[in-house]
Amino acid sequence: MVSWSGHILPVLLTVAIWFFATGLIAWLDNRERETFPRSLMAAGVVGILGLCTVFVAIQSTGATAVYASFIGAIMVWSWHEVGFLTGAVTGPRRQPCGSGATGWDRFSQAASTLAHHEIALALTALLLISLSWNAANQIAAMTFALLYGLRLSTKLNIFSGVPNTATDILPPHLAYLKSYYGPNRLGLLLPLSTVATVWLAVWLGSAAYRSPPGSGDAIGASLLFALAALGALEHLFLALPFRDGALWGWALPRAGRKSFDTFATEEDR
Repeated sequence: MVSWSGHILPVLLTVAIWFFATGLIAWLDNRERETFPRSLMAAGVVGILGLCTVFVAIQSTGATAVYASFIGAIMVWSWHEVGFLTGAVTGPRRQPCGSGATGWDRFSQAASTLAHHEIALALTALLLISLSWNAANQIAAMTFALLYGLRLSTKLNIFSGVPNTATDILPPHLAYLKSYYGPNRLGLLLPLSTVATVWLAVWLGSAAYRSPPGSGDAIGASLLFALAALGALEHLFLALPFRDGALWGWALPRAGRKSFDTFATEEDR
């Protein structure tokens, strides 16, 4: 049976966090670069508080502990996002793709633009998995691993080529990443990854539905279900004529939008 506390509320909370946290990060990373040190310091404090929250909550399976673990993992993830989008933690290569690069050479160059960020994400995922390996509450590790998997799928799809590569929230100082995007086409990878993400969301939703209403298991599965469903939606956006500025334009400073639009116009010529 679907309940408010065990199913509906966790889904609504996840959607709200996804919407407002993405907007806040986009706002921070599209501001003047002089503000980045303060943003990175604030994000670091948030990330450390998130880790502490997870550490305290992993031994309990109560509703409060499950929510705390989930939010703690989101806090840690947001720390990484701010680090990447400010350009502080990206990769050793910070320039457009070499002219005529194809195949392995193109993939190697693209991977070099993200290497440090990907290593940091992988190490953090391993840390959270290690912390919660024998713990009663593993929602934090599951949340971070799910976010990592969904983001990696999105990156591989964009590299391979998707019909829609509109990225209004990408900061101007990372605009060179667009040179690594694949052609605007619908390949096989996007439908397969979208179907896989939808299947995962359905499986998590079924697990939430089968759990006792209001229990920690129901809340945890519902939180993960909502994340997977949002991941499927983001994959769908890659196939549709959708601009992320339609949802998060309110968070983009005027100067940041102008700089990005200028780059996009010059690239299209």
